[in-house]
Amino acid sequence: MAIPITVLDCDLLLYGRGHRTLDRFKLDDVTDDYLMSMYGFPRQFIYYLVELLGASLSRPTQRSRAISPETQILAALGFYTSGSFQTRMGDAIGISQASMSRCVANVTEALVERASQFIHFPTDEASTQALKDEFYGLAGMPGVIGVVDCIHVAIKAPNAEDLSYVNRKGLHSLNCLMVCDIRGALMTVETNWPGSLQDFAVLQQSSLNSQFEAGMHKESWLLGDSSFFLRTWLMTPLSIPETPAENRYNMAHSATHSVIEKTFRTLCSRFRCLDGSKGALQYSPEKSSHIIVACCVLHNISLEHGMDIWSSPMTGSMEQPPEEEYEHMESLDLEADRIRQELMLTHFS
Repeated sequence: MAIPITVLDCDLLLYGRGHRTLDRFKLDDVTDDYLMSMYGFPRQFIYYLVELLGASLSRPTQRSRAISPETQILAALGFYTSGSFQTRMGDAIGISQASMSRCVANVTEALVERASQFIHFPTDEASTQALKDEFYGLAGMPGVIGVVDCIHVAIKAPNAEDLSYVNRKGLHSLNCLMVCDIRGALMTVETNWPGSLQDFAVLQQSSLNSQFEAGMHKESWLLGDSSFFLRTWLMTPLSIPETPAENRYNMAHSATHSVIEKTFRTLCSRFRCLDGSKGALQYSPEKSSHIIVACCVLHNISLEHGMDIWSSPMTGSMEQPPEEEYEHMESLDLEADRIRQELMLTHFS
């Protein structure tokens, strides 16, 4: 006598027959307002991601009911923008929490693979000059092609090298180095640095430092705050301005540097997995680093698609370890000091 074998559908057991399952959630079934409230992005943006990432998310699987690229992307966006794996998010698209986690991992890696496509400095002279002109139009600071700063993202305590990730506030974090343009588009993102490293040490060891030291961006410079050393390619503010020209320089520097501060607030506001409001990222430093890069890629893609990154509500920014003053920085590089003095004399006197 043949014995019938029952194949159990885990999502069916979890949610029941009345719930949307893996292949039943369709973007066309929900409103634009619902997509924005649940996933933080409009319908056409999500369709673009499906087209961009679909091949990577459709890799062969031994599962009889592979999760569609569309569903994987919605799961990942839900996590990035809410910072939570709670049942509510999985319920919305009919998958379990374990499946949510796999989806986030898949989409994150697919976005990281494409990071260089969306995060980069201008590659031609005309674009570089346009960037300088835009920054000059903001506050009169010439020659600037980007603003640099670091932001800490909280992570769970790793199993190894635990103390290296403890920042000055006693929290485990990654110290992420980023450069943005005047629109808030990110041109450099390095997210792998332990939280115990101070900003100037992160920059000193970064590939960004290697690029500028090798002369890849000649006759251009970045702006950084007082947590960095003054360099020939990195202009920092004066710690104690004394003359009118020095005060005007510092005011222009502050107004220009505020672009990246605003970018950080927007990034953390849109991608709540980064702001610590739902707790630290519960991943290894490497996986957490990839999640941060994935959010940065999405940030830049949203700009390319004409989304107003400044319009999202800024409900507070993630607390950062307090900055330290480095008054000795100003005299370490005599050539850099000469360039800054010449800049003030030429443009701010």
